[in-house]
Amino acid sequence: MNASAGRPPRVLTRTLDRTGDRVLAAMIGLREMAAFALITLSVLVTKFGVSRRVVHPLIFAQVRQAGLRLLPMMVFLGLALGLLIISQTVALLSRVGAEAYIGTVMVSVLVRELGPLLTALVVLARAGTANVVELGTMRAAHEIGALESLGIDPIHYLVMPRMLGLAISVFCLATYLVLVAIVSGWLFAFVQEVPLRPSAYFGQLGDALRWQDFALFGLKTFSFGAVIAIVSCHQGLARPLSFEEISSAAERTVVAGLVGCVLLDVVFLVGYVFV
Repeated sequence: MNASAGRPPRVLTRTLDRTGDRVLAAMIGLREMAAFALITLSVLVTKFGVSRRVVHPLIFAQVRQAGLRLLPMMVFLGLALGLLIISQTVALLSRVGAEAYIGTVMVSVLVRELGPLLTALVVLARAGTANVVELGTMRAAHEIGALESLGIDPIHYLVMPRMLGLAISVFCLATYLVLVAIVSGWLFAFVQEVPLRPSAYFGQLGDALRWQDFALFGLKTFSFGAVIAIVSCHQGLARPLSFEEISSAAERTVVAGLVGCVLLDVVFLVGYVFV
């Protein structure tokens, strides 16, 4: 009798081993990132007013870099959403006699989900990768050690301004995106000769919006920005990097940031249900 008859095939064993290693590595990375986030939040609470003349201008610099520079892109995306999604939705609901649901659909799709998440993905691809490349280069060039030798906390000087700057940027950009999409959506629907007056269109939007939508919209966008900053700064600072490893760190940032934003969006989706 063959003694290996009851053993699993080697291919299956190797697959299970690799899966287990990846799950374990993901759990370790998640624990390290959570610890990094807690350290950053503690520095934010305890040292926000320390070295204002040095740190606070860095926050505005992040807003200019991640916010103002992306504003033309967000306006373009808002026009695209208005043309491809909003106007088509308005036209379809008008054709089937369901104009009363325009406000509810717009708030559910655009304000609650599509606007914040699309903005977060654009900021992640643009500012998140730029941050990890910049910080990874500083780490590889031993500039982080030089800051520590001078008594400068890298979390306070490098991470905290990026977290606040990206949180403010995502909130502002998502607001512009939603406003442009709403206005351009009605304009494109008007071009398609949809019989819907501006007062009825915007009135339905106002009736569908609740104060919880504004509160959760702000909390959601700020959280997206904070997650992007934590992920990108963790990949750039948490471990020693060589110049050759910076590109792979940027790839990990995009993947981890995407997963983090989607999971956070699911949490807020549950919150919309219970609020």
